[in-house]
Amino acid sequence: MGRTIIHADLDAFYASVEQHDNPALRGKPVVVGGPPENRGVVTTASYEARKFGVRSAMPMSRALRLCPNAIRISPRFGRYAEISRQVMSIFRSVTPLVEPLSMDEAFLDVTGRHAPYGGAKKLAQHLKDQVKATTGLTLSIGVGTNKTVAKIASDAGKPDGLVVVAPGTEAAYLEPLPTRALWGVGPRSEKALADAGFRTVADLANSPQERLEALFGSRGRELWAMANGRDDREVITEHERKSVGAETTFPKDLPDGPALREELANIAQGVAERLRRSGARARTIAIKLRYHNFRTITRQMSRTEPTDDPAEILSTVSSLLDRVVEEGDEFRLLGIHASNLSDGDLREGENLPLWAERG
Repeated sequence: MGRTIIHADLDAFYASVEQHDNPALRGKPVVVGGPPENRGVVTTASYEARKFGVRSAMPMSRALRLCPNAIRISPRFGRYAEISRQVMSIFRSVTPLVEPLSMDEAFLDVTGRHAPYGGAKKLAQHLKDQVKATTGLTLSIGVGTNKTVAKIASDAGKPDGLVVVAPGTEAAYLEPLPTRALWGVGPRSEKALADAGFRTVADLANSPQERLEALFGSRGRELWAMANGRDDREVITEHERKSVGAETTFPKDLPDGPALREELANIAQGVAERLRRSGARARTIAIKLRYHNFRTITRQMSRTEPTDDPAEILSTVSSLLDRVVEEGDEFRLLGIHASNLSDGDLREGENLPLWAERG
């Protein structure tokens, strides 16, 4: 029997919570994040603010220049965690196979469980209705036979969307999409793919797998499989999150320099955001480096007090990178992992001790 996988994602989560809790903010451009004078960044922007080009991980100073009428609100992670627990409880009322990706996003395996609801689409609508009734927030859902298809479908339907990709139609659904639609393809990867002649998912799907491997290594195999709608990954439940991390495999090897350091900053911001969405802080920060010859190393540092601050994370991994990089080194993968987690209740302005290297 084929699988039925749901990807569920709350729309503009932090900003939507603020607009729900304060009706005066509804319909207005809301930007959640730290103050610009403290080098704050955008954690979430409402759809009204996104029309001006405001995006997550953008420096708050730039966001306010793009949208001068934006209303900046400092994040309330305790409130977001409270609502997240309500939403995950709704998911688990339908299936125990729930894999949270963050506070506002999860995969659900509902294989064999949708018949009592009248089918997968009606089950998905039931989830949307329950979340709306309980929290007042909108939920976008993608339904497919695997994680890749379900994730792309939910993104395509935002906001407040419900997209079902019927079994057997995966390749046809994916073919016209730009390569950026595939999981893990960012602006840099998209450009590298375009330079190699790949602009749509169909271009990747119709290319010999060997050519993609020759161009992009193991990442080429992954791209080919995703482009053809293939993804055998299971929905894995986690009772306790032990680490948070993110990695980027580059289409072409990068030497140390501005491009690599920019990627490092982007990954640090992403890890910090995941920590905050999970309501956690980390005591141990690690960098993962894979060289052009596939040699892989990790280096880590620990502190006495945990953090979820992107600047602290970036400072740490930059120091770790400085210690190992040598002239002529080129890297194919860069990653940051945060572990040794604790509940995140850091208050703005709280002073943190200096980093201490782990023995």
